[in-house]
Amino acid sequence: MKKKFIAFGLLLSLAGPAFSQSQSAPVPLTLQESVKYALQNNEAVKKAYLDEKSAAYRIKEVTGSGLPQLNATGTLTMNPALATQLLPGELAGAPGTMIPVQFGTKYVASAGISLQQLIFNKSFFVGLEAAKTTKDLYRLRTQMSEEEVIYNVSSAYLQLLQTREQFNTIDANFKRLEQLEKILDLQYKNDVATKVQLNRVTVNKVNLENTRQTLEANYVRQLNALKFFMGMPVDQPITIADTTPTLNVPVLAKEDASSVLYNRIDFQLLNKQKQLLNLNEKNIKARYYPSLSGFGNVGTSAQRNEFTFFNTNQPWFNNVAIGLQLNVPIFDGFQRRNQVKQAKIEIEKVEQDIAQVTNATNMSLQNAATQMQSSLSAVQAQERNVTLAQEVYRNTNELYKEGLTPLTDLLDTEVSLREAQTNLNNERLKYQLAQLTYLQAKGELKSLVQ
Repeated sequence: MKKKFIAFGLLLSLAGPAFSQSQSAPVPLTLQESVKYALQNNEAVKKAYLDEKSAAYRIKEVTGSGLPQLNATGTLTMNPALATQLLPGELAGAPGTMIPVQFGTKYVASAGISLQQLIFNKSFFVGLEAAKTTKDLYRLRTQMSEEEVIYNVSSAYLQLLQTREQFNTIDANFKRLEQLEKILDLQYKNDVATKVQLNRVTVNKVNLENTRQTLEANYVRQLNALKFFMGMPVDQPITIADTTPTLNVPVLAKEDASSVLYNRIDFQLLNKQKQLLNLNEKNIKARYYPSLSGFGNVGTSAQRNEFTFFNTNQPWFNNVAIGLQLNVPIFDGFQRRNQVKQAKIEIEKVEQDIAQVTNATNMSLQNAATQMQSSLSAVQAQERNVTLAQEVYRNTNELYKEGLTPLTDLLDTEVSLREAQTNLNNERLKYQLAQLTYLQAKGELKSLVQ
């Protein structure tokens, strides 16, 4: 385990100085460090990189089909029984008869080299352009995988922050109840408070402790989800940093989708797919064109009745052939025509996808901007509410100490304060998630790691 942790620490040190801590303490991660680690270790991103690398080899493969193709061949044939043919006897001065004749030798050997070179094939050049476009397509898919990972990691990180804030709220309220329980226990012993009053505080304290245990289980699940999105081993001990990240996303007026579409990877990806489909249609039409290639064959052969091919005194016979091959398509049963029509339909389908992404982007921008404005107003309202609840609790607590208000009022104000603090935490999370969604809609998620 120690070796595993040390190796992991070396990896983390690439992302920032915070990863160079000792093995004894969990590694604290900021949001930016979490995202950077995920971009290097998430399995989906790694797979996208491999697809992009494979596309580069695909270009070389297509290019190689236009280079000279050189092949060497060699054959050795043994004929235990030669085929017999009958010839007219007139050839040997025996008219009216048939003479059996065997052609060939028991052993035949040949060797040769063939060369082919493409001279003109319009489909080849279209295919080469399509291969280069495919590389761009996989590059965009890699970026899309990265954006998806950034969003998932950021969302999981923000939820962890919200859960941690709930821990702080519960701890503060728990301490208040502990102090009140001590006071009531002392008052009960002096016959100033009743057992019922003491039990009510104890019940509230136990309820808070149960809530905390539930939060701890949720926190572990959320932390494991964060590790999963980061591509980190689940047994790796980490914790999130104490500082709360600021996304710095201003609440703007509603933007038109056309102003941000070209920043969105999904829009770029669809346009690249449309470009590929256009090339596919072009490639189908290119098959109507003639193709021309050159070839050359050089070989040698020998025939023996005995296996004496290595005897230099017996001859081998050479042969050489060079030429051009022209293929002219004439009629294919209307196959290409129907293929072109199918290709056009695929292009129209992608155009519908582009229109859908445009509408979805417009909707996402408007919804995210509306949610940001609504959540910001709710956060401000809840901040005022928490301040008011704290003041009410403080005043009620003072009145209770002076015996001017019952315990039930104090407990009610404590519950109200806890609810106000929880609501504030929830609204802050909604606001940060709305900011994250707004960045996603604008295609600016990578600003989180810059």
